[in-house]
This record gives sequence, C-alpha cells and structure tokens, in this order.
Amino acid sequence: MKRLVEINAAVRMLSEMKRLVEINAAVNYGSTGRIAEAIGLVAQREGWECTMVHGPRYVNPSQLPCICTQGKWGDRMHGVRSLLLDGHGLGSKRATERLVRRLDALQPDVVHLHNVHGYYLNYEVLFRWLQRADCKVVWTLHDCWTFTGHCTHFDFIGCDRWKSGCHDCPQLGAYPRSLFVDRTSRNYELKRELFTSLGDRLTLVPVSHWLEGLVKESFFKGTAVQTIYNGIDTNVFCPRGNKPARDYVLGVASPWCERKGFNDFIALRSGLPADVDIVLVGLTRKQVEALPDGIVGIERTQNVDQLAELYSGATLFANPTYEDNFPTTNLEAMACGTPVVTYRTGGSPEAVTSETGFVVDKGNIKAIADALQAVRGRGKQKYEEACRQRAVTCFNKDDRYADYVRLYERIV
Repeated sequence: MKRLVEINAAVRMLSEMKRLVEINAAVNYGSTGRIAEAIGLVAQREGWECTMVHGPRYVNPSQLPCICTQGKWGDRMHGVRSLLLDGHGLGSKRATERLVRRLDALQPDVVHLHNVHGYYLNYEVLFRWLQRADCKVVWTLHDCWTFTGHCTHFDFIGCDRWKSGCHDCPQLGAYPRSLFVDRTSRNYELKRELFTSLGDRLTLVPVSHWLEGLVKESFFKGTAVQTIYNGIDTNVFCPRGNKPARDYVLGVASPWCERKGFNDFIALRSGLPADVDIVLVGLTRKQVEALPDGIVGIERTQNVDQLAELYSGATLFANPTYEDNFPTTNLEAMACGTPVVTYRTGGSPEAVTSETGFVVDKGNIKAIADALQAVRGRGKQKYEEACRQRAVTCFNKDDRYADYVRLYERIV
C-alpha cells in the first residue's frame, strides 16, 4: 500500500512538471549548443522537464533527452536546396513533419527556439504547428537571420534592406550560400508572415542591447522583447596560474575569415614587439600552414580546459571582429583574468569596461598594439581581479540562464 502511494505521488509530480522543448542546430557544441545545454540543465534543476531538438551536424554528448531531426543525408539534401534555390530553412519537410508529431505527444508548455537555421529544420512546417499549438514560444536571437531574407549578419557590408524588405541580396555568397537564385524577397515576406503570427505568445530574447535595437527596427516591432546576456561556466573559465615564457596576444574564432579579423591579426604582427607572439585558435590546417613567423596557429578545439589555459596565459585577448552579436570569447577571456580589446562592433563592447579592457574603432590596428603596450606597462595583474569579478558578477551561466527560467514561469 505504501509503495502504491509513493508511485501515485511520483506520477502526480511528473504530470505537474512544466515541459520545455529547446530547438537548436547544435547540441552541446559550439557557443549556441553549450548555451542551450546549460539553459536546459538549469531548467531541469528548477523542476522543468526538458527535451533538446537538434540537427545531425554539430553534436556532443548531452545530459538532456535529445531528438535529432534527421540523418546526415537529409542535412546534405537541405544544404543542396539552399545552395541551388536559396531555400535555406525550407528543406527537411518530412523530417520536420515527423518532429511536430513528436511535439504533439510531448505537449510542451514552452518551446524555446535558438538557431532555426542550419539545414536541419523546415521553419514553415514548424511555425504552422506553433500557430495551433497550446504553448508559449521564447526565441533567443544569436544573430540577425530571423529578420532578414538571407544573411545572418549585415554589418560588414552596411546593408539595411532588412528594415523595409530584402531584395537583390548583396550577400548571396555568404552563409547560407546560394549559387544561382535570389529569393530573398520571398524569404523575407514568408518569415515576416510566419514569425509574427504568434502574437503575444512569442517573446524574443536578443543577447545584447545592440541586437535589441535592431529587432525594434525590424518587422518584429511590437513583439515582446527581453534582453538576456550569454553566460559562461566561470568554474571552468577561471585563472589557471600558468605563466608562459613569452607574452602573447590571443585570438579565438571559428571559422576565421576577414569578417572575424583574420587579416587584421596578420597586419598586427608587424606592429608588435619581437618578444610578443600572436596565438590564434580555431584555424583550418591550411591557414595554420600559411601563417607568417610570430603567429602560432591552433586548429579548432572543443577542449574547454585547453582554451582556459590559453586565455589565462595570454597578456591580452584581441577580438577585432567586424560583425558580431555578443561573443562569449570576450567573457571567457575576462573570466580567466585576461583583459580584452575589441572593435566597436555589434554588442561586443557591452561586455568590456575601462577596468577590464579597451574598445577601439574598427580597423584601428595601431589601437590594438597600443592596448597591448598599456597592459604590459601597467602589468596584467592590474586587470586580473576586475576582469574576473565582472565575469562572475555579470556573466555566470547559472545566473544568466536562471533569467530564462524566470521568463518561462512568468509567461506560462
């Protein structure tokens, strides 16, 4: 009898648990994958039942129950459609139809979207289901794809067609690449129709105030918005006490390209003292082999302990990005006690104060060299405590992702 009572109590508890489904291209991989994983784990601790939906391409082991939308073949076919027809996000129809049947069975209280782009999901099928589903929707915006007809970023080329209606896209060759067809106008109108159809059931979460400003200029005018900064694991990203034999400026990105400041690092090399190296993490093997003397290249790594060692040992972390939202690399460097210099790009400056680093104009390579000179002149130890304190106080993942749970509780 006692056992039956315990079983009935457990069943009642499970039935009363709120259900969360997160949807992202990656699971526990890269910045958005790790962010989604961390949010789900915080929600679990707060009594939510959480399921992660993801694509097949970027996958690390997860502590959450997972649903993969399709196999790698479906992913490739979606990529071909995108490449030939500018139909990114409109492939994987059958896979998404199977997914929404599983969502019907799960009956989530909240569906939390992250990166819907990524060749793994049909956003039209998903949003037709969301229109009839009895759930609230939270959408974390990690880039600008949600309100453009094609691209994820437009700062580098200064395009503002997204404000009134995309057409004649100047970035068809950029991700998600299209070789022949420009359907940006139709993509834009379809997105506007679908993404604004949920009314007050949708809350957008830009991860920087800069992106919040763009959202309010887009077709999402009037949609509920709450900015929540990204968080990091400040227990992993912490000062390691390592003291390298030579000073070095660190850069971390993947993939490295002109828009991430790769060429600026090459130019910076000639402006630095001979006793200072540059270390770049996230390069391809081909890029590593082509580096000039004085620049050390490391291929992409998912080893966060290795990254923390590199951040901790650096004299200065440099982020000369030309388009970005709110890069977690800035936060990781500060958590390891290393000051940051970044271009005045997107939301990147929002992480940095005068006590924790420097914000300089785009393309001002001399200002990066001057920042290094300032840190060496004062001594890196003068920055370490302020950097660490800001990261722990403002960007600790448990605090930031608890903000999402409070949002879920408020809207359900």
